Amino acid sequence: MRIVIIGAGVAGCVMARRLALLGGVEVTCLERVSRDDHSEAGTGLNVGPNAVKALSLIDPDLTDRITEGSFFWRNWRISLTDGTVLFDLPLTRVAEGPGWRIRWSELYRILRDAAEPHISYGCEITHVGRDSADPRKTSIAWTQNGLERRLDGIDLLIAGDGRYSSVRRTISGEPGVRHAGVAIFRVLVPDTSGGLIDDYEQWFNGPNRLLAFRVPPGHVYIAGSFPIAPEAPITDGMKAPGVLRAAYTPPGAPPSDQARWMIDVICRNSTETHWARMQEHDVQYRAADCNVLYLGDAAHGMVPTLGQGATQALEDAATAATLITKRYNSGSRDIGGWLKEFEALRQDRMRFVMEFSLDATDTMLAGADPVEGTGHKNEAPFQNRLKALYRDVGLPSQETAP
Repeated sequence: MRIVIIGAGVAGCVMARRLALLGGVEVTCLERVSRDDHSEAGTGLNVGPNAVKALSLIDPDLTDRITEGSFFWRNWRISLTDGTVLFDLPLTRVAEGPGWRIRWSELYRILRDAAEPHISYGCEITHVGRDSADPRKTSIAWTQNGLERRLDGIDLLIAGDGRYSSVRRTISGEPGVRHAGVAIFRVLVPDTSGGLIDDYEQWFNGPNRLLAFRVPPGHVYIAGSFPIAPEAPITDGMKAPGVLRAAYTPPGAPPSDQARWMIDVICRNSTETHWARMQEHDVQYRAADCNVLYLGDAAHGMVPTLGQGATQALEDAATAATLITKRYNSGSRDIGGWLKEFEALRQDRMRFVMEFSLDATDTMLAGADPVEGTGHKNEAPFQNRLKALYRDVGLPSQETAP
């Protein structure tokens, strides 16, 4: 059996590592960047306890490697930028264990090292299509080191090539996109806070939000957001240091020491900051008429409010790897059936995660009252949803996994 994975990202690396354990399966993972190029991953990342749980069930060794490169995420606090605390939640109340705080580049390094024998780097895809001999299969062509390469008769093509997946656009068309009406920015900086920033925290000035946490070895990840009209561009004026300072400085009171440090850092690094509009796109896990599986952001780009982007990519991969292993080892070669079963396992879960993430964005929208909105996060309905998010990963039984 021939399996090709596009993208050595979060889901792609986990899938390559696990599926390569199957006897008689040829696994190829094609990655666009060079071996040590993590330049597009220069930010921090919080990974939810649900991903840690899912990955530990299928790959304890890889889980340990990521843990060694991370700080634990144990607490979630929300304050106003004047220092007033609104919400302070130990994750032990809603989760079975901690999450991770890690640099994107370090996560990529760990994952790619773990899947190293099965990844080909510097691959520029030039063609993806249905196989001429069997419409259920696919073919792919790419260039690498100046050479043209091609594989036909691919039994299963797995697209883990991100939110703007070229595989998904080519095979299944453009996904529907919905804008949330929020501009977001992020920057990773050396930790000069003197201990002001550590575990996961958020700060509001009206609907304008800051978020920060410390990551190894000695950096702080800062993200900010403020409302904009849906689909409106983020103008240069919005990015100006003076405008950003005003957005997060509380009226009638000095900012807290934490907020002051973050505001100063943001203004000093405004030209190095990455900007985007908060959006989500339609969920699609499989192609309609051939054996193509979409995972991670390629399947479900979502708003980042609850930190579930990479988290759900890990859940996707843990679920898919477990299911495929179980079916393959039991003698099934009905790949279309595998994909339908996987979709059935993940569809409701992903719908819940995306709806919850969008609902939790309420305090970041134009006209929002973060005090009232955050107050609801202290109540049972919200925290029960958090319990479902962090505990109910829903992996299939693994009794036949290697």
